[in-house]
Amino acid sequence: MKTNSIKDILKVVAAKAALATIDHIGTGEKEAGDQAAVDAMRKAFDSAEIDAVVRVGEGEKDEAPMLYVGETLGTGKGESVDIAVDPVEGTRLMAEGLPNAITVIAATKRGRFWDSGSAYYMDKLVVGKEAKGAIDINKTAMENLHAVADKLGKSISDLGVYILDKPRHHDVIQEMKSNGVKVFAHKEGDVIGSILALIPDSEIDVLMGIGGAPEAVITAAAVRVLGGDMQGKLAPQKAEEEINLQNDGIDLDRVYGLDDLVLSDWAVFAAAGVTSGPLLTGVTRDATGQLNTECITIGPECGVIEKSTYAG
Repeated sequence: MKTNSIKDILKVVAAKAALATIDHIGTGEKEAGDQAAVDAMRKAFDSAEIDAVVRVGEGEKDEAPMLYVGETLGTGKGESVDIAVDPVEGTRLMAEGLPNAITVIAATKRGRFWDSGSAYYMDKLVVGKEAKGAIDINKTAMENLHAVADKLGKSISDLGVYILDKPRHHDVIQEMKSNGVKVFAHKEGDVIGSILALIPDSEIDVLMGIGGAPEAVITAAAVRVLGGDMQGKLAPQKAEEEINLQNDGIDLDRVYGLDDLVLSDWAVFAAAGVTSGPLLTGVTRDATGQLNTECITIGPECGVIEKSTYAG
């Protein structure tokens, strides 16, 4: 199994996608910046020695000309894998020049990523290795946070929680703040919030709240190789989504664990910075005009995290 070569491929692909956004950062050109990253990511895969199928991408074939679900990537001569991609997580952040926009890719064995199907939203809980076993998504936010605090040997006021700053979360955000929890509320980026929760020396101990269901697959790849814990429940936000899920026979009360999202003993996660934040330094241009971005790769070996700078 050539998982280390897969790691190197994903790093380069993520980096090239990030560098391609340079002319769109801070311009308000959200769609154009995302398209530049998609084009660069697809082109980078063309020559990669990998046999990949997109399981999480830009959408179905009729709505996404590239990186659509089911598309094959690579030369077809390498390891057979599933791929989950988000060419720019945080397109609005990129367009407005705000922190935490990144490119992300994950891979695992062929056929071993969960198929999100008609699901767009999922309520998620993610914690690092030290808090494994403490979470239960059927309990309240504060019940979970007290359990995590006990597991980590911290007071509740020392916990850092990453949550999306959306109207659906305003009540729980206020409840956490009133209980002394340190709340890091962000407009976008629940994948980056999950990675921060998995890294021991970050300010984040827990990622919680409703975010993207497809992004749960990307997150789960990192959780798998960092030995953390994750639970999720589908949380449709529109009547149409709920009807589609019911028509598909999906049980909305089902709790999805890590083994449901990544049915493999290994995975690889790679990300590159678009705009700088606590996880990665974004795209920069040096005095010679050379573009640089910081990359992170996680896995395939359990617990392995590598950071590096990519120059393109």
